Amino acid sequence: MNNTLLIVGSTIVAIFMAVTMILIRIKTAQKPTSVKRIILPPIFMSSGALMFIFPAFRLGYIQIFEALIVGIIFSIFLIKTTTFEMKQQQIYLIPSRSFIFILFGLLGIRIVIKLIVGSTISFEETSGMFFLLAFGMIISWRIAMLYKYIQLKNKVNVKQLD
Repeated sequence: MNNTLLIVGSTIVAIFMAVTMILIRIKTAQKPTSVKRIILPPIFMSSGALMFIFPAFRLGYIQIFEALIVGIIFSIFLIKTTTFEMKQQQIYLIPSRSFIFILFGLLGIRIVIKLIVGSTISFEETSGMFFLLAFGMIISWRIAMLYKYIQLKNKVNVKQLD
C-alpha cells in the first residue's frame, strides 16, 4: 500500500480520535470522577501494544526511549491544565478551556513529527513509535491525575475528621 496513503489515513484517524476524546472529556466532566475513571483509559489503551507481536512494528531501544520521552514531555501540558474540585461531597474534573487547544496543538506537532519520521522509517515503525508516544503521554497524565485526585480526597477526609 502507498506509504503516503497510510500516513494520511492514520492522520485522519488521529483527528477523529482527538475530537472523540474532547467530546468524552466534556461529557465526563458533568459526572463525579473516581479512581476507576482515571485508571481505566490507559488500561484499555494498553491493548494496542499487541501490535508489537508482529515483527514489522517492533522498535529499537532508542526509538522506544525517544517515543516515551516525547510522550511524557507532551503530557506536561495536560497535567498542568487538569484540576479537580469538590461539589456536593464528590470530586469533579474541571474542564480546562485550553484543553481543546492543547490537544489540537499536540496533535499538530505529532502530525508534523510523523511526516518527518515517516519519511525515514517504515509506516509500521512509525505507528509503533506513535503508539508509545501516546501511551507515554496518557500514562504520565493519568498518574498525575490520580495523584491530584488522591491528594484532594485525603484533604477532604482530613477536614471531615476535624
